[in-house]
Amino acid sequence: MTGTSVSHSSTARAVQFESFGGPEALRIREVPVPEAGAGQLRVRVTAAGLNPMDWFMTSDADTAARFGLSLPCGFGTDYAGVVDQVGAGVTGFAVGDRVFGGALSRAVADYVLVDAAGTIAVGGDAHHTPDGVDDRTAATLAIAGCTAAAALAVIAPGAGDTVLVGGAGGGVGVFAVQLARMAGARVIGTGSASSADALRSLGAEPVEYGGGLVDRVRALAPHGVTAAMDLHGTDTVAAARELGVPDERITAIAARVEGITSANGANAAPGAIEEIAGQVADGRIRVPIAATFPVEQIRAAVELQAGRHVHGKVVVEL
Repeated sequence: MTGTSVSHSSTARAVQFESFGGPEALRIREVPVPEAGAGQLRVRVTAAGLNPMDWFMTSDADTAARFGLSLPCGFGTDYAGVVDQVGAGVTGFAVGDRVFGGALSRAVADYVLVDAAGTIAVGGDAHHTPDGVDDRTAATLAIAGCTAAAALAVIAPGAGDTVLVGGAGGGVGVFAVQLARMAGARVIGTGSASSADALRSLGAEPVEYGGGLVDRVRALAPHGVTAAMDLHGTDTVAAARELGVPDERITAIAARVEGITSANGANAAPGAIEEIAGQVADGRIRVPIAATFPVEQIRAAVELQAGRHVHGKVVVEL
């Protein structure tokens, strides 16, 4: 069964790159409204959440090619909105359903096509947005939530653990800290001095990153650290090793380190993102949104997010 859009326009807006680069290369273009094919959903996007991977993937042609991207190229991966058209053979979704998910480097657009049975990287995916979760919040869940869930699965924190989380105030850290706390662990989170209150509000004990990190962590946790997640680079991996954490209880998401199991959102357990969305709906997980921008200010939104100093998520509204 195929639904029809409430819009009668034949064109829509999409943020695109005509040449790879930074925020200055982003353009808002008028494009034809896509039609849902067999197995697809067309979603009228209302909000798109930004992630570091968005601008990393499109920074240059070689990096883009590693992700299968070519010009002209869309931008952004996390989205939320309303099903606008249902392709043949699709079950479980209907026109008017609120959904969220990921569509690799094409989410910041009025409309996005996703495969009803796809993945973020292949075809895009869609999940029903729970009642009680607004679209701005739903648009922050897919990439960060799946990545945090995958990181937690590597180190398996529980009661009695003290977990060191590097980059705890970032988009993935927001989820990782709260998931680790829900599992019963004590969490020490690294961040800038200005992020201390934000980290405390998530349930982490803040510690400033940079030189002397190991000594500061030892002062906070004289009985030791038992697990660690590096959500920014490799500094937390090095600190955790110096603190005696075994490699099998250390993970990283933004770098590969020999002996350390990397966490990738694509490897999150089936149902992990639905579980996280449910925890957001019932108030067990809080998603701080640092800023929202209209799509016309996409460059400013990306500049803020790419600065890596924002506490919480950045969302673009369409």
